[in-house]
Amino acid sequence: MKILHNNKELNKALTGQSNINFVPTMGGLHQGHISLINKSQNKSGITVVSIFINPKQFNDKKDFKKYPRNIQKDLKILKKLRVNYLYLPKYSDVYYPKQNQIIKLSKNEKILCAKFRKGHFEGVLDVMDRLTEIIKPKKIFMGEKDFQQFYLVKKFIEKKFHTKVIGCKTIREKNYLAMSTRNQLLSKNQFDNAGKIALNLKKFKNTLKNKVNLQKLILDKCKILKKKFKIKIEYLELRNIFNLRLSKSIKNSKLFIAYKIGTVRLIDNF
Repeated sequence: MKILHNNKELNKALTGQSNINFVPTMGGLHQGHISLINKSQNKSGITVVSIFINPKQFNDKKDFKKYPRNIQKDLKILKKLRVNYLYLPKYSDVYYPKQNQIIKLSKNEKILCAKFRKGHFEGVLDVMDRLTEIIKPKKIFMGEKDFQQFYLVKKFIEKKFHTKVIGCKTIREKNYLAMSTRNQLLSKNQFDNAGKIALNLKKFKNTLKNKVNLQKLILDKCKILKKKFKIKIEYLELRNIFNLRLSKSIKNSKLFIAYKIGTVRLIDNF
């Protein structure tokens, strides 16, 4: 594996490469990231992984500071996987080559996490736009745990570039909690309860088949989860996977949740 520390090294290494698979990450690598890399490596072409903790997608500065970082562990994982290239840019590598740009979500897109994390997805789209322009990948591999992020990035990138954004299924812990770098911040009790919440919601969604008045059932479930697990739920909503509009049926739909358990914010979909 070759480490590319700046754009000059990256341009030199990737010159002449026309079939690049790209896995963007913020580090704190886990089995979910590994599954993305494996998917990339199973396709023809070379695999480029980036580690860049993008400050522009954190609406809370405290959240940015406490975001888990362990570059030495990440390097061991990537070397073992025999990744072709690791791109480790500085802030100036990503943001200096291009003037500040204004990316705005439409009114219809300001839902789910966008409603509670102002500026978050604008920051995600900004950095993905820049990384795509710098690396020029043919394919980008992203996890579906943050389905809204995948949906928005796919829509934005595929419209602007000749790049395909491929969604990969959520990888889960043994207790069914979706794998996330933020899981490192959970206590054992919180980790156990988060797994129970995930299993509970998986089973709950299956009970919604052929039911009417789904919104009331979901609202009732929200109240039950809050009381049982002492969590703060930002949203629990059933939405269509093709346009993220609220659904009245579970067909082509996912059940989305974002909640805080202690001080840790978790998201998932089923």
